[in-house]
Amino acid sequence: MIWYVAIGLAVLLALSVPVGAALFLLGFGLDAFFAPLPLIRGLGQMVYSSSDSFLLIAIPLFVLLGEILVRAGIAERTYKILDAWFSWLPGGLVHANIGTSTMFSATSGSSVATAATVATVAMPQAKKQGYDQRLFAGAIAAGGTLGIMLPPSINLIVYGFLTQTSVPQLFMAGIVPGLLMALGFMAITIIICSIKPELGGPSRHFTWRERLAGLPHLIPVFLVFAVIIGSIYNGWATPTEAAAVGVAMAMLIAAFYRSLTLDNLKRALLGTIRTTAMVMFVIVGAYFLNYALGATGLGRQLTLFLEGMGLGPYGMLLVIILMYIVLGFFIETLALMIATIPIVVPIIIELGFDKVWFGILLIVLIEMALITPPVGLNLYVVQGARKEGRLSDVMVGVIPFVFVMLVMVALLVAFPAIALVFSPA
Repeated sequence: MIWYVAIGLAVLLALSVPVGAALFLLGFGLDAFFAPLPLIRGLGQMVYSSSDSFLLIAIPLFVLLGEILVRAGIAERTYKILDAWFSWLPGGLVHANIGTSTMFSATSGSSVATAATVATVAMPQAKKQGYDQRLFAGAIAAGGTLGIMLPPSINLIVYGFLTQTSVPQLFMAGIVPGLLMALGFMAITIIICSIKPELGGPSRHFTWRERLAGLPHLIPVFLVFAVIIGSIYNGWATPTEAAAVGVAMAMLIAAFYRSLTLDNLKRALLGTIRTTAMVMFVIVGAYFLNYALGATGLGRQLTLFLEGMGLGPYGMLLVIILMYIVLGFFIETLALMIATIPIVVPIIIELGFDKVWFGILLIVLIEMALITPPVGLNLYVVQGARKEGRLSDVMVGVIPFVFVMLVMVALLVAFPAIALVFSPA
């Protein structure tokens, strides 16, 4: 039965069936051929119970927060400021790409939205100033993945919902690894551009007066991030309540910059509806598939298969890591998370690992899936913003950043405290 599900999922995705629909179809197939009872009769209750959560309301609110800030011009201002601060480093504007991705991730919650926003702002500069298109585009694709690591992260909310893990703890756990990865991206860029300076474009210098003059424009990003994370960490608000406060602040910021127009608000709401509908369709579809997997005994079969390999805790963890790396080549990231978490996390807990720590490790693996072909979404997002050249250029450009992610996986396994530094004792 395991192979039927694996092959069925691969075929449906190869046929470009939408992820949510593919998950439902797999669930229906398990019901028709393997279930002892007609599971479809519980579909209505399954759809309702998987959607009826106060926590999930945070998803559209965080998406709306990012949408409003994009249309307020925050990304463009941030990019110009970080250009002034980082362009003297080997790699020049590539560091502005990574820095802007990092800061926008702290308000977006979505890697695809982060990559799309930064790519739209940055790509016109690459050709104009003579940067290597591959490294430049690769940095944007990789930097965009930080949108699901740094809070507020939609993927961490989904993980917390599925595993009954504290979302505030997950948010705090993602900060240090996220910042370390951003620094790792910048470090690998410096190394590459020190060896081959022609890849990094021209070295440009700004006066301290020019640098300091732009700093006030960074205040809105820091303020939104501080209010959201501060209110959650201190117990003043739930993630959903903090998201609502963040949306209110974003509207005030947009009004301050005179960007809170009816047209911008309409586009922000439409973007939020599209993203939220996609996420919820995948969540509901995966919830029904997981129900079918449990009812047909497939989850238990897979658990027994893994346990029967006779590996120790770290040997089993290595198998799970390799499984996610391989599956990440072929399965959309949110679907990969939702379809596997109910099976994998109980095994992880039984092995004695912390589920908050594993959530962060999983996000790093999911980030890797976002920039590895053939399904890596950020590759296509950045290529779409380029509007020229070949997709293979972006694929080559992300290779150094994939290496950084692999190093982060190793560090998290060797030093779990990296993710648990802010966790309560």
